Amino acid sequence: MQTMLMRAGRLLAGGGRWSLSCLLLCLSACSSYAPPAALLQMSRGEVLARLGPPETVRLLDTGTRLEFPSGPFGKQTWFVDLDGQDRVSRVEQVLNEPSFSRIKPGMAQDAVRQLLGRPSEVQALGRARGQVWRYRYENHLCQWFLVELTLEQTVRSTGYGQPPECEDRSDDLWRRMMPP
Repeated sequence: MQTMLMRAGRLLAGGGRWSLSCLLLCLSACSSYAPPAALLQMSRGEVLARLGPPETVRLLDTGTRLEFPSGPFGKQTWFVDLDGQDRVSRVEQVLNEPSFSRIKPGMAQDAVRQLLGRPSEVQALGRARGQVWRYRYENHLCQWFLVELTLEQTVRSTGYGQPPECEDRSDDLWRRMMPP
């Protein structure tokens, strides 16, 4: 979000009504990806009417979990837990440092998926060494969380990297759009 706002600010600095509209659109888009605060105690039908169909539905010991990856570049994944009566008992955004710290070497691939949801991107490693799952998330450092998986589908390592949208591109599209 910070990068998008900095770019919008540069466009606004160029002046004009179009620039102001662009900034307002960017700001409103950033605030629209969170589920409504009033989800607690809603029924499954009410949740689906507000958020649409979930990407994944998981059965839990205590009920059901609905997974909603959302946001620009998938920077949020909301877990909505339903109790035995199909009412919302918990809502949690899981792409964050506390969730990432729970991912440990040796953990099964499915356990990672249950803790973090769907990765933003999956990349195969060369020489048949496994995969890297990348999770975009909201942070001020413009980085994503990486999970390296072995061919046996267990975690080899975790770490952080820089997504392509954060690379320095002095001659990119944004610069060409800037007024002289």
